Amino acid sequence: MASVTVRDVVKRFGEVQVIHGASFDIRDGELIVLVGPSGCGKSTMLRMIAGLEDITGGEIAIGTKIVNNVPPRDRDVAMVFQDYALYPHMSVEQNIGFGLKMRGVARKDVRTQVQRAADILQIEHLLRRKPKQLSGGQRQRVAMGRAIVREPQVFLFDEPLSNLDAKLRIDMRTQIKRLHRQLGTTSVYVTHDQVEAMTLADRIVVLRDGVIEQLGPPDELYEHPANRFVAGFIGSPTMNFLPARVVARDGGLGVELAGGVCLPVPEARAPAYAAHKDRHVTLGIRPEHITDPASTRDGDVAAKLEVMIDVVEPLGSDTMIFARLGESDLVARSDPKAVGEVGGAMTLLANMSNMHLFDPESGAAL
Repeated sequence: MASVTVRDVVKRFGEVQVIHGASFDIRDGELIVLVGPSGCGKSTMLRMIAGLEDITGGEIAIGTKIVNNVPPRDRDVAMVFQDYALYPHMSVEQNIGFGLKMRGVARKDVRTQVQRAADILQIEHLLRRKPKQLSGGQRQRVAMGRAIVREPQVFLFDEPLSNLDAKLRIDMRTQIKRLHRQLGTTSVYVTHDQVEAMTLADRIVVLRDGVIEQLGPPDELYEHPANRFVAGFIGSPTMNFLPARVVARDGGLGVELAGGVCLPVPEARAPAYAAHKDRHVTLGIRPEHITDPASTRDGDVAAKLEVMIDVVEPLGSDTMIFARLGESDLVARSDPKAVGEVGGAMTLLANMSNMHLFDPESGAAL
């Protein structure tokens, strides 16, 4: 195992710069997830760590060794690809052990290491099958087994679950989390799916247009986003954003929405926002913090919202309400029994203890 250091890394393809001086450290044994929308540079970053792409500037180190000019085969990393990359004419056992065989490992030792990987991934019963006889999830486990037997310093995962259906993605997330806990190998995981990022990562690197917007543990990004982009990208459904103005209210502060609705700022949050009084802002609040009155809890600083229901999405344990609040769209999470009729009015309560304010121009958190 080893740490990974990315320092002031730049990547250009011709005249187009896709990574803009990125820097972050991955601790020994940590699972870091690079997440962001398509085209943000996350896969390019992973491929530079793997040595599959040259870097234009900066340094990448694995352990104490700078690997800028080290070929992929000598970096002691193992990569799990999106498309599995299995040899169709080989059995599962042969696919997993192929890399060891090419390195001249004795046949007996290859068999031992393949069996160990198969035990970890619970695919012992598949060792004699060919890839075409496997499901997508089974193929991905074979690809992971091939990486495990190499016993690398670093695992690299390039959107490994994107070809799987929803249920298999959930199952494989659990497998990867269990695998990392069991092996403790430093891992870098790329995905565009923020749910994967939240559930897998020790820390998350959020990228946009080749720039790191925020790096931190999942709960930190969820509860304290650095800007509107991170706030909107982390969390599902996305955070509600409402144009507002900070105003004086009942001896404290409030946020006034379009149409004159004024919501209280909790006393604990007021000192941080006092300098922004009379300023136009963007109010952010997550759907799970806007709910029906019966679902509120003691201690919540609740603000009443009168909305018109547009769409209702039942999810079983709860229901998503897509509504209109004045001229703004709003998403709320409600108890199914409390939902009103589509096209009708409904009273919702916003827990202002979980509010966020952003600069409407820069998007920075205030």
